[in-house]
Amino acid sequence: MPELERLRERFKNYQPKQTEIQGEYAVLCPLTEKNGELYLLFEVRAAGIRQAGEVCFPGGRMESGESDINCALRETQEELSIPRQEIEILGRMDYLYHQRGFLLRPILGKINPSGIQKIKPSISEVAEVFYTPLSFFQNTKPEIYQYKLNPDPPAGFPYDKIGVSPSYPWASGRVEVPVWYWENHAIWGLTARITRELIKNIK
Repeated sequence: MPELERLRERFKNYQPKQTEIQGEYAVLCPLTEKNGELYLLFEVRAAGIRQAGEVCFPGGRMESGESDINCALRETQEELSIPRQEIEILGRMDYLYHQRGFLLRPILGKINPSGIQKIKPSISEVAEVFYTPLSFFQNTKPEIYQYKLNPDPPAGFPYDKIGVSPSYPWASGRVEVPVWYWENHAIWGLTARITRELIKNIK
């Protein structure tokens, strides 16, 4: 059977990946050291771009054939002018799946002091850069909020043809949103979730 042979060839060395992904993104979770203490570097998105004013890590969409580490380093250089040789990659963190259908791959890295001195934010992308001591997140619990993901089947769904009732118990879900406040900044959403995972790994 030719179909069987094609399937055998296709899957003999296949590396499974998540299906139905609309895109993959990578961010650098950037640590730096000041006065013997570790800090996290955050950006504030510039006006005029999507999610303007929100706190985030440097990063963006992975290009075709690009690794997550190269993407995080490239985006950091584009957004902050930090050369990639000034960043020590510590490793890959667990990735996040967003309900909009994309994967976010955080890369943990440490920026050298000379790299910090080279920072020049791109005015089209970054409104501000600020630093928060890692100890703040270790000693301060975030506020936790949750919102529901409720199924909304379309009109005309063929309940009768597939043999289920219109009262079928569709699965719902919920999303947890941690929020920290540092000085005049709110650190929340995916950025806060990455930060929370980092703190869990320290513990």
